[in-house]
Amino acid sequence: MSKEDVALFPNLTVVVRMGVGYDRLDRVALHERGVIVCNCPDYGTTEVADHAIALALSLRRGILLHHDAQRMIVHRGMAAPAPPAAWEQIWSPLIQRPSASRTFAILGLGRIGTAVALRAKALGWSTVLFYDPYTPAGYERALGIERVRSTKELFERGDVVSLHTPLTKETRGLVGKDLISVMKDGSVLINTARGAIVNLDAVEWGLRGGKLAGVGLDTLPEEPIPDPPHPLISAYQNGEEWLRGRLVVTPHSAFFSPESWEDIRTLSYETMRDVLLDGKRRNVISIDDE
Repeated sequence: MSKEDVALFPNLTVVVRMGVGYDRLDRVALHERGVIVCNCPDYGTTEVADHAIALALSLRRGILLHHDAQRMIVHRGMAAPAPPAAWEQIWSPLIQRPSASRTFAILGLGRIGTAVALRAKALGWSTVLFYDPYTPAGYERALGIERVRSTKELFERGDVVSLHTPLTKETRGLVGKDLISVMKDGSVLINTARGAIVNLDAVEWGLRGGKLAGVGLDTLPEEPIPDPPHPLISAYQNGEEWLRGRLVVTPHSAFFSPESWEDIRTLSYETMRDVLLDGKRRNVISIDDE
């Protein structure tokens, strides 16, 4: 909702974002008009957490790698299709056992980040750690996980790094070459948060150079995919050999299930009712919230 959109509604009192992220709202324009802005932070938590873990496991267990290898390769520019690979396992730095002294690192420990941490623990990652300067002291003790002191330390230590932070002035473009360069060789990066947090040039650099063995992206900096797409996305769409089994892209669908689709409608109208009719401060976003 842009400033121009806001001007079309002179009697506007409350805006409820049917979702968690609110970066698509011109909050300054809404604030200047005295419009209350709310979101629905309590929906899609289990779906997004499951999706992040599924991306991590499908990469780290080599499911995508072997799946792609067992299919005939056909993409633009090929004179003839390439046959499937031999019926055997593929040795790759992508494949790891989570319990073998491996670390699952989480950037942002809100509702979804917490749900991811619990799942990573249950699935056997030896160490689960996080960085979130806004999480109260001691929260990590309740979950039995470890807090680190900086984003850089998080990226240095993680075998899998999963992003669960909102898109703010602090996080826009946060994951670039400087952070990817400090990751372990053969790391995995998962983004089910906001696409603009991650620089695709840096991701392509990491994949080509081996810093990143695999990447799972549910969101992209530009959605839907523009024409022409970013070179990395183009390579993915064309099935280029160097990327096979190493990059998985889903169309901002981590939140989706029939149940979550129903939840978002119910939670949105409940929030609107509570704020507009009952005067409650349910899920209200302050102009200072970033």
